[in-house]
Amino acid sequence: MATETKPTVIKKYANRRLYHTGTSSYVTLEDLAGMVRLGEDFLVYDAKSGDDITRSVLTQIIVEQEGKEGQNLLPVTVLRQLIRFYGDSIQSLVPSYLEFSMNNLSRDQQKLREQMSATFGGSVFQTMEEQVRKNMGLFTEAMRMFTPFTGRPGGAVEPKRDNDADGETSDLDALKRQMADMQAKLDDLARK
Repeated sequence: MATETKPTVIKKYANRRLYHTGTSSYVTLEDLAGMVRLGEDFLVYDAKSGDDITRSVLTQIIVEQEGKEGQNLLPVTVLRQLIRFYGDSIQSLVPSYLEFSMNNLSRDQQKLREQMSATFGGSVFQTMEEQVRKNMGLFTEAMRMFTPFTGRPGGAVEPKRDNDADGETSDLDALKRQMADMQAKLDDLARK
């Protein structure tokens, strides 16, 4: 019977120092980034209030990594799109979609490594480019599913209306069709 290990507890003090309770030593954000890369699970608590601040510390790690020269992982367009989702009616869907996408990317990452080791030649970069294009295509298509209305970016717009035998269909019917199409695309993505 496998035993599940508990996450390491990190305490953050008012002086912004991080204390690793497992090793009884102070650590840096870079140390925590290394733990994440190694797959070590940890939780960060504010030492004074006891609040779980893991999310904000992980975000700090990403900000530091993005600030390093040549370490940009998140394109500006993706960052802007994420900001637009805050307060949007589909905000609650974004975390599960991102988690699903990252799990697929992690799975595909292993396939890419295997292809690179099998190929290991001039076509390695071509294989990487194809994989990146495929992943960005999936991400772009998924983002389109989350913006079912057409019009100028950032503006409130009317949904597209399709004509039927009696003239224009109602907005509600159009939205129902768009939701059914979106569900079909999500199901298709899940199967891939």
